[in-house]
Amino acid sequence: MVEKVGLARIYSSENNTIIHITDITGGETISRYSGGMITEKDRDKGTPFVAMQAARKAAEEAMDKGVKKVNIKVRAPGGHGSKSPGAGAQPAIRAIARAGMQIGKIEDITPIPHDSTRRPGGKRGKRV
Repeated sequence: MVEKVGLARIYSSENNTIIHITDITGGETISRYSGGMITEKDRDKGTPFVAMQAARKAAEEAMDKGVKKVNIKVRAPGGHGSKSPGAGAQPAIRAIARAGMQIGKIEDITPIPHDSTRRPGGKRGKRV
């Protein structure tokens, strides 16, 4: 029996965490949850607890559809934004593992600019 392998993409910013589980090619969505789908309070979307709940729900839904193993790709905002993932990335990975899925490899796919476009805000900076 061949075990189905999936690809879990975790986008974690300061304000939200999105967990998107696809097939290994990335073409077909199996499960997708975000912090905003779990909580009603906007201030709670980026918290580790909400990220864990979203990852657990996504993992359970994927396991019901036959996915047993996942490779994880973690992404932060990147570009002009933060290059390090938000507070929800690590708890989301932990929740996927606790749900009973086997984790293959964990990779960081944050876009890093080599010579970026001009930052927003103008010559004198952002007016506060």
